[in-house]
Amino acid sequence: MIASSRSPLVWLVHISVILLVVLWTLPTAGLLISSLRDKDQLAVSGWWTALSTSTQNLVFRAPGADTQVEKDGKFVIAGNMLEGQSGQVSAFGFNSKDPAAFQPGQSADLPSGEKLTVQADGAFEIASDKAMDGARGQRIFYTAAIPPRFTFDNYREVMRAEGIGASFINSLTVAIPATIIPILVAAFAAYALAWMKFPGRAILIAVVVGLLVVPLQMSLIPLLKLYNGVGAFLGVPAKTYVGIWLAHMGFGLPLAIYLLRNYMAGLPREIMESARVDGASDFDIFIKIILPLSFPALASFSIFQFLWTWNDLLVAMVFLGTGNNELVLTGRLVNLLGSRGGNWEILTASAFVTIIVPLIVFFTLQRYLVRGLLAGSVKGG
Repeated sequence: MIASSRSPLVWLVHISVILLVVLWTLPTAGLLISSLRDKDQLAVSGWWTALSTSTQNLVFRAPGADTQVEKDGKFVIAGNMLEGQSGQVSAFGFNSKDPAAFQPGQSADLPSGEKLTVQADGAFEIASDKAMDGARGQRIFYTAAIPPRFTFDNYREVMRAEGIGASFINSLTVAIPATIIPILVAAFAAYALAWMKFPGRAILIAVVVGLLVVPLQMSLIPLLKLYNGVGAFLGVPAKTYVGIWLAHMGFGLPLAIYLLRNYMAGLPREIMESARVDGASDFDIFIKIILPLSFPALASFSIFQFLWTWNDLLVAMVFLGTGNNELVLTGRLVNLLGSRGGNWEILTASAFVTIIVPLIVFFTLQRYLVRGLLAGSVKGG
C-alpha cells in the first residue's frame, strides 16, 4: 500500500491562496474597525490598537463667564472635560507650550487671576474672587488615558450629508444599465465569433484581444470628442445617462466578448448540431441553448462590470458631470472630505457605505465566478 502525498506545487498553491486571502482580508477588517472607532482615537492610533487604552493629548474649552455661579464667596465655573465618558486624566495645563505642567488635583494660577483645578476623573473648576467676564471660556490642555470607544457617529455623519440619497440613485442609474447593455451586446458578438463562420472572424478576435490592453485614459478624450460631435450634430445634450452608458459599454465590451467567446467555444458542439438538425436557427440556438448554458460566464462578467461602474469616478465626471443633480455616490463622498482633506475620519465609513451594494452583488453571484472564468480558460478554443 503506497501512501499518497500531495505534490509541492499543490502546497505552494494553497499557501499562495491563504496569503492572498490574508492580504485582502486584513485591510478590509482594518477599514471596518476604523469606521466604528471614535474619531479622536482614530486620529492618534491605528486600528490594531482599537481594543487597548490610548493616551491622547486633548484640548477642552471651558464654558464662558455667563455660566459662573457664586459659591462660598467665590465665582466658580465647573464641569467635566470628559463629558460623561470614561477615562483618566494624567496631566493638564493652560498653555499650549506646556500642556502637561500640572498633575490632577493641583491648582494652576491662570494669568487673569483665577485658579484652575482638574481632577483625575476629568472634573474641573475655575474659581475667582471676583466676577469673571468674557464670552470665550478658558482653554484647558490635558493628557488622558481613554478606553476603547466604538460609535456609529461616522456613519451617521455620512448618511446625513446633503445629496447622499440622490447620488445613491444616480450610481444605480449608471451601474445597472451599464452592466446589462454590454452583456447583451457581447453575448451576441461572442456567439458569432465562437460558432458562426464568416470572413475576417480571426481578425476580429485578434482586434478584441488587442483592445484589452488599451488604457482607458488614452481613449477617454477621443471618445468624448466623438460623442460630443455626434451629440451636437443630432441636437442631443452632451452629458446624459445615455452617454455614460455608451461609454461604459465601449470600455467593457472587449473583456466581455473575450470572456464569453472563450466560454461559448467550449460548449459541446453536438448540442448545436442536434439543434440545427431539428431545424433551429442560429437565433433559436443562441436564445434557447447558449444563453442558459453560459450563465456562469455571464454572471462572472456581471460582477466585474458592476464593480467597475459602481466604483467609477473618472468616467462619471467626464460623461455625466459634477453638478448636484448628476454627481454619483463616489463623487459625493469625496466631496465630504473637503478640498483640504478635512473630516478625513469619515473616509472609512464612506468606504463601507459604497461597498454595501457591490458586496450584495458579489455574494449573490460569486458561486458562478470561478466556474465561469475557469471554464472559459480551460475549454476555450
